[in-house]
Parts: sequence; C-alpha cells; structure tokens
Amino acid sequence: MQQFRPSRFQVLPTIIKNLLIINILFFVAKKTIAIQFDFSMENLFALHTWKSELFKPWQLLTHMFMHGDLGHIFGNMFALWMFGAILENLWGAQRFLTFYIICGLGAALLHLVILNVEINQLSNAYSNLVSQHASGKLTAVDAMLDFAKENNIGLNPDAIVYLQSNPDNQAAAGQLLEVLTAYYENTINTPTVGASGAVFGVLAAFVYLFPNTYIYLYFFIPVKAKWLGLFYFAYEIFFALRNSAGDNVARWAHIGGGLVGLLIVITWNKSNKKTFY
Repeated sequence: MQQFRPSRFQVLPTIIKNLLIINILFFVAKKTIAIQFDFSMENLFALHTWKSELFKPWQLLTHMFMHGDLGHIFGNMFALWMFGAILENLWGAQRFLTFYIICGLGAALLHLVILNVEINQLSNAYSNLVSQHASGKLTAVDAMLDFAKENNIGLNPDAIVYLQSNPDNQAAAGQLLEVLTAYYENTINTPTVGASGAVFGVLAAFVYLFPNTYIYLYFFIPVKAKWLGLFYFAYEIFFALRNSAGDNVARWAHIGGGLVGLLIVITWNKSNKKTFY
C-alpha cells in the first residue's frame, strides 16, 4: 500500500499558510470593508465572462481568493490544507505555488471557454428578440415567451395570457423585453468565485501520487484516495454535462483544474521520478 511518510513534515507549510491568510483576508474584507464603503469586490476581483463589461485580465488570478459564504471558504481551505500541505512538504514551496497557480489559471480558462459558448447562444437568442421587437413583428411576443420558458424566467401567468392575446401591443411587449434584458445583463455579469479549480488540481495530484492512502470521510469512514478521486471527478463530469437549471457551481472549472493538475504531475513524474512516491 502506498502511503505518505515524509522524514520532515510541517503541519502548516509556508505557501499553504499564506494562501489561507490571503483567502481569509479577502473574505473578511468582502464582508466588512466592502460593505462599509458600498464597494463591490466581486465586480473587481471575481471572474467574469469575456462578454461582460466587468471582465478584467487579473480576475483570472484574483477570483481564486474570493468566496461566496463561510461554508464555501471553509470547504476550499480545509481541502487545500488537507491535501496541499502534503504536496508542499513533498515538492517544496516554490514548486507547489507554481503548481497551484497554474491549476487555478487552467480551471479559469476552461470555465471561460465553456461559459463563452453558452453566453454566445444566449446572446444570439437575445439579439434576435431585440431585432424582432424593433421591427414590430407580431412573432416577437411568442419568441420572447419561448426565450423566458427556455431560461426558466418566471413570468406572471396573467401577463402571459394577455400578451398571447394581444401580440400587437408594443407597450406590453416592450415591458416584457425589459424583463428579459435584465435577465440577460444579469447573466453575462454573473461572477465566478472560489479556489475550487486550483484545489481540484491539488486533489488530482494527491490521488495520482498516493492512490492507496486512506482518507477518512467525516473523520471515521476510511476510503482510498483513488476511489474518492474517481467518484468525485465522475460526479463533477456528470453534472457538468447535465447542465441542470439552477446549478450555480462552476463544474467545468473543477474539471479543468483537476485535468491540469493531473497533466502537470504526470509530466513532472516522468522527468523527475525521484521527487515522487
């Protein structure tokens, strides 16, 4: 059985400690200073799609230090410490930091690529609605109602019945378009936050290097790392492909981080086998 038994082990190595501190500082600032001064840290530091006016290049990095709520940051930081501390003890600070950042960037890029495809489809459909409404076509109302249904946008049932009966009412159609426009703008400006992509890279590396090491779920259920890793990634791929409505988890970022982490550790393992176990 393959187990991790280092000769010297730091419970809280340098990079892990500093990553925890930075993430906690960002989280506290978001919940205190940003609120105090009515400043949106998410607009500036969270990751936005390329089509959003809020997108900035540095968000590819800074989104890794932003988190939604206490459960989100705790889960990520606990996993980072649990698996990352072992890798940093094994590789050293510089190599682990390089690995972590590359995994986070890879996760962000795959997430943006998939998101861009989805946003393009939404943008084309929305542009078609605007064009039909501007030209005064009677089919505009039906198209807008179909758009609302496809995107699970809740509309007043009475308003739907009225619009279907009066498709030539431009004022009512304009009000409906305003609702759909608000949804569209909110969607393309939705931020992505969290270190999950980078953490999935860390998990993938741990599973590859120590597949038979036992991990204790809920602190008392022993499961080998390889089975936990396979189940977790299969779970993410299933729900990413399913693309369920209301699922606000960036699953492609998780998958991207895991794939990048796995590719890096396989490459390093081939070039420097003495470094790995």
